[in-house]
Amino acid sequence: MIDLRSDTVTRPDAGMRAAMANAVVGDDVFGEDPTVLELETAVAELLGKEAGVFVPSGTMGNQIALRIHTRPGDEVILETDAHIRHYESGAAAGLSGVQICPLQGEKGILTPEAVASAVRPGNEWDPPSRMVALENTHNRAGGTIHPLGTIQAIGQVAREYGMAFHLDGARLWNASAETGIKEADYAAPFDSISVCLSKGLGAPVGSVLVGAKPFVKEARRIRKMFGGGMRQVGVLAAAGLYALQQNRPRLSDDHKKARFLAEGLASFSAVQLDALAVETNIVMFDVTDGRSAVEVLGSLAATGVHMVPFGPTRIRATTHIDVDMDAIERALELAEPVLN
Repeated sequence: MIDLRSDTVTRPDAGMRAAMANAVVGDDVFGEDPTVLELETAVAELLGKEAGVFVPSGTMGNQIALRIHTRPGDEVILETDAHIRHYESGAAAGLSGVQICPLQGEKGILTPEAVASAVRPGNEWDPPSRMVALENTHNRAGGTIHPLGTIQAIGQVAREYGMAFHLDGARLWNASAETGIKEADYAAPFDSISVCLSKGLGAPVGSVLVGAKPFVKEARRIRKMFGGGMRQVGVLAAAGLYALQQNRPRLSDDHKKARFLAEGLASFSAVQLDALAVETNIVMFDVTDGRSAVEVLGSLAATGVHMVPFGPTRIRATTHIDVDMDAIERALELAEPVLN
């Protein structure tokens, strides 16, 4: 099986399992798990923020930030295909009572002008524009990277209008690996950032939410409220630390595999794909011969190649640490009769 459904399907290698087995643990709700504390400090330092809190998922990290930065009835500005809108089970409304103002971006990228134009004028019938959230890299747009200058300009708009600025940085590590821009530079304009350990980094679970110390203190309370308080969780934090140290430096390899995969797929007659548009580890393509994505995926799965649907004819393939270049070449060989 060649599993290209997501970079969340990876499994801990022997070194990561050893780190987990040897982790020193304590009760994290009491703030006594030394491995968790080490992870939180390490991520906060990488992102240039004062503190961090370990959470079970990227969704929880995003939703804690929403809860802190907003009040019920507020509005959150984000790109229309953002993860917060599509893949978090309506949590923004359900947990924080806020509504979403979706803006159409270009390949998932917003402009400061679009954000400024969406800010409510403050009439008594308007929901207050309270927060702007970006996603870097942008999943549904195909792993696209927000330019740093654009981020900084949108951050200036947020400050001008008194709005909080949050980053869903689930794959921020990939953006940094591709551009060479430090994570701290990407993170600097934001009030809060959630980064994932279980996607490109290959850890089995977990994200870290970072920000100023008062924000993180409140985040720990909201984490408990949302059911995310964990006990002897250093065994998972150890996997995150290992991932940061061992797997973060090799993320650019996943991007090379994605470009190779994209070039191969683009050569097939039933595929529409601009291989040059692939920036990180996500490849999006459309089937053009009248078949649905689900139908094609069924045929691919029968050969042992697994991807996921992202629309009626759109398919996503994601490269990761558990699929090497030989497997990518084999995937293309198996996919050719299905897509040619």
